[in-house]
Amino acid sequence: MGGVHDDAVAIAPEITELRRSIHADPEIGTDLPRTQEKVLAALSGLPLEVTVGRSLTSVTAVLRGGPTHLPCPPHDGPVVLLRGDMDALPVTERTGVPYASQVPGVMHACGHDLHTAMLAGAARLLSARRADLPGSVIFMFQPGEEGFGGARDMIEEGVLDAAGDRPVAAYGMHVASGMLPLGLWTGRPGPMMAAADTLEVVVRGRGGHASQPHRSADPIPAACEIVIALQTMVTRKFDVFDPVVITVGSFHAGTADNVIPDEARFSATVRSFSAPARDAVKEASTRLIRELASAHGLSATAEFVAGYPVTVNDPAELAFAERTVGETLGADKFFPTPFPVTGSEDFSFVLEEVPGAFIMLGACPPDADPATAPFNHSAEAVFDDSIVADGISIYAELAIRRLQQGLAEAAS
Repeated sequence: MGGVHDDAVAIAPEITELRRSIHADPEIGTDLPRTQEKVLAALSGLPLEVTVGRSLTSVTAVLRGGPTHLPCPPHDGPVVLLRGDMDALPVTERTGVPYASQVPGVMHACGHDLHTAMLAGAARLLSARRADLPGSVIFMFQPGEEGFGGARDMIEEGVLDAAGDRPVAAYGMHVASGMLPLGLWTGRPGPMMAAADTLEVVVRGRGGHASQPHRSADPIPAACEIVIALQTMVTRKFDVFDPVVITVGSFHAGTADNVIPDEARFSATVRSFSAPARDAVKEASTRLIRELASAHGLSATAEFVAGYPVTVNDPAELAFAERTVGETLGADKFFPTPFPVTGSEDFSFVLEEVPGAFIMLGACPPDADPATAPFNHSAEAVFDDSIVADGISIYAELAIRRLQQGLAEAAS
């Protein structure tokens, strides 16, 4: 048997076809029956314990290492979890690639089709090395990353305990259609991606004729003032080195130019990079909204809707992932990113339970400039298939090397 990367290169064409099949037939949310069927077909015949989700179309596969001549390999040894998300976005594709989405209004604009296919490839490589694995691997094929909290649901359904013992480490990866040059990896210890929460605000007044505002209680000026005050609060109340971001993305009020409405509504996304900042922005923002409305003689409700926590990389596991990339693909293939990414990830729920690392892989087409190429979630985002072998091999190497390390740690 050849080296892991050589074997990844050998199966890359077949895994690329799987990726393109998933890309052409995308599904949204936690109910992905066609995608689940493709994953189950890709895993068929491998020595895996496969279960599917109850409340979502997830796939959990456990590979237990040990001598293959035994009827039931040993169940002891450490456990490592590898995760790939499977869902698409409500985006109408405009890439023009031959394998473009055939589903109107739905597109794999974030590269999850690559994650899913590469994880299936890693399952094949690791299954072929089952006899040499000193422990077990959990393959977590997850629906509903794009705002549905599928990772949280899979944890509730027992994915972290699928092999018996909890994983000693968990790893996830994410491709990028821009920003990162093709084939380069990046990550950082500590906060890697932001927490993402939502503010839902209703400012209530008293409607009336727009020509006589003094006879009404106009909610619109107060709501506008609250929007501006939230931006000021961010700059005055929070450490620039532990920042928060509040962006109002939706604002609705009124039905006509000559009518003062009874209420104004707006919604904002709230990003933070530490648990203390997340708690602080919840308290400060909701208090400001209520009290500023009250100062105008109005009332307001402010609901802070919890979304995804901060994605926090364990420093030791991130260093391990960096070494793995360097030793597998070359020392120049990984560079530390100095700042967290302001996007969010529900792999954060896994990393709250298990130490691990979440790393990024550049999949920008070679003829595009990473600085200007359409980025993830764009209708024009293109992810280059040439990184398939690298993704497969890093998934597999992370599991092999971390199981070996875990066994050594247990013996010491």
